[in-house]
Amino acid sequence: MTPRPWIEYVVPLRWQDDRDLAEFTDYLKTIRPFADISIVDGSPDELFRRHARAWAPIVRHLPVDPWPGGNGKVAGVVTGVLAARHESVIIADDDVRYRPEQLAEVAVRLAGADVVRPQNVFRPLPWHARWDTARSLINRAFGSDYPGTLGLRRSTFTRAGGYDGDVLFENLQLIRTLVAAGGRQIRADEIFIDRRPPILGRFLEQRVRQAYDDLAQPARLVWEASWLPLVIGLLVHRPRAVVVAVVLPIVVAELGRRRHGGRQHYPAHAALWAPLWAAERAVAVWIALLQRVTGGVRYRGRRIRAAARRPAVAA
Repeated sequence: MTPRPWIEYVVPLRWQDDRDLAEFTDYLKTIRPFADISIVDGSPDELFRRHARAWAPIVRHLPVDPWPGGNGKVAGVVTGVLAARHESVIIADDDVRYRPEQLAEVAVRLAGADVVRPQNVFRPLPWHARWDTARSLINRAFGSDYPGTLGLRRSTFTRAGGYDGDVLFENLQLIRTLVAAGGRQIRADEIFIDRRPPILGRFLEQRVRQAYDDLAQPARLVWEASWLPLVIGLLVHRPRAVVVAVVLPIVVAELGRRRHGGRQHYPAHAALWAPLWAAERAVAVWIALLQRVTGGVRYRGRRIRAAARRPAVAA
């Protein structure tokens, strides 16, 4: 049996229904021998009570403590990390699925780092997950992807005083905050953690919100905002050159697929979806810019103006 690491597994969640309750509970049972689990639950009262009954034997089930800001997930993360019983903490969205040996691997990396950033990979792969996989591959080509899970050291998090809850791109904000507090980041691009794809409706809701994240990365924002006028210009003046706009994203995505053992985890056809994702982002980034100047992006009934703060002013 894999030795149990001294690690806290924190899941912030807020469900509106329990369609995934049985599968998620089975998953928690598989990792319970290898980590202490804290579920920080912002679900409505009836669901909260049902979860308490279902998970009582295997997890610590916590309500969300108040935390300033419009992003409720930040409050869940802060609650879970501050309540953690161990120095090594893994934060994971409710759709992330670690294998026991991967928990241990992240824990080992945390011995020499303050934040560990692995790679998520969608399993299974319906069409919309293949579409969104292109985003991950392009991110990998230019650096690292942003996953739905991070490993961190509790002492560094508490020294930083938590992090800003009034941002949309909370993962980036958390990383920036820990680094600004003197923490060391490890980009573990070769650790591939399974992630369940969203339902189609949620995937569609995420299109502009993901583009809004670019407002926290100015160089990327300028680059992606240039795609639409560039393609329009090619269509008007050099229509045959549009083929470059189709082939180039495939080449870039394939480079990302080949980095750090990605070919073992991404199918050979994954890069072929990159032109579709690039076309989506070319339009969505302009919608995101419009939302920015009109008050911010809508998220769970509120408007959030900032994607993330600059590292120099991270809380």
